[in-house]
Amino acid sequence: MKNSKLKNSIIALCEAAMTVALAQVLSYIKLWEMPWGGSVVLSMVPLVLFAVRWGLWRGLSAGFVFGVLQFMLDGGFAISWQSIVGDYLVAFTVIGLAGLCFRRKYGVFIGTVIAGGARFLVHYVVGATVWAEYMPETFFGMTMTTPWFYSALYNIAYMGPNIIITLAVFALLYRPLKKFMAGGDLKGPSEVQG
Repeated sequence: MKNSKLKNSIIALCEAAMTVALAQVLSYIKLWEMPWGGSVVLSMVPLVLFAVRWGLWRGLSAGFVFGVLQFMLDGGFAISWQSIVGDYLVAFTVIGLAGLCFRRKYGVFIGTVIAGGARFLVHYVVGATVWAEYMPETFFGMTMTTPWFYSALYNIAYMGPNIIITLAVFALLYRPLKKFMAGGDLKGPSEVQG
């Protein structure tokens, strides 16, 4: 029993390291980038998959490590310690909330919506509070009167596509890889919830 738990922990740690490394590499392939930070990338795919396979706490941990790397290696764009904590540490950590769908049959899809929605909410609150003084007079051809509306528009402009692209990748790969996506390779198939 002890050896089995240790082996499982080592496998999870190795998979977490590979997941974070892959997410970091994917974050450099920007499909679109916003002027004040935020981009459309594929980095949510491995993070959501890891969280669904290994659970909430391991998913949150991998998201946190990725957030630290994003700030340090991707030229983190921040104006204060609050934006560092919010836009990097908390925003990427909450991707691990996909782990709430731990080893469920369609967990990657529900987990993507949960993780993407939570990340959007963090960026939204940080944008409306910390970044409020940088609100332009017009954005997307509309007059901005409140930082809450501006932050919603700004953050949905890249988080919406991130969520949609992550869902699309999982939809394309689900049929051939569903056992892997639900963690079926880590335990007996009868344990998959759903």
